[in-house]
Amino acid sequence: MDPSQLKFAKTHEWVQVAEGVATVGISQFAAGQLSDLSYIELPEVGRQVSAGEDCGVIETVKAASDLYAPVSGEVVAVNSALEDDYDLLTSDPLGKGWVIRVRMSDPGELDALMDSNAYQAHCDSEAH
Repeated sequence: MDPSQLKFAKTHEWVQVAEGVATVGISQFAAGQLSDLSYIELPEVGRQVSAGEDCGVIETVKAASDLYAPVSGEVVAVNSALEDDYDLLTSDPLGKGWVIRVRMSDPGELDALMDSNAYQAHCDSEAH
């Protein structure tokens, strides 16, 4: 997937929208910070999430990181393949490693997210 076609949250989630449904995953930058994944907790289908709300957990042997919803709406799908193969999250974070799909209740929230260039600058500032 081409990162220039995505929107990004400061919390390192990416969003791609098609027909009002946002596919959400973690960025390449965030995936690069993860090693030795031990557990992934995803929200239930049907759950209402709000932008900025934590909606899941990604655990490694060293730490746990919250997964945040970058947009508000109803969770309409979760990537159950991640439960069987944690490595998808780090090996293909912009593709097969997607995490959830949300039917957006407020598409205007996308305006608060960063494009790939702004996100890259954000990551550069965090790395220093």
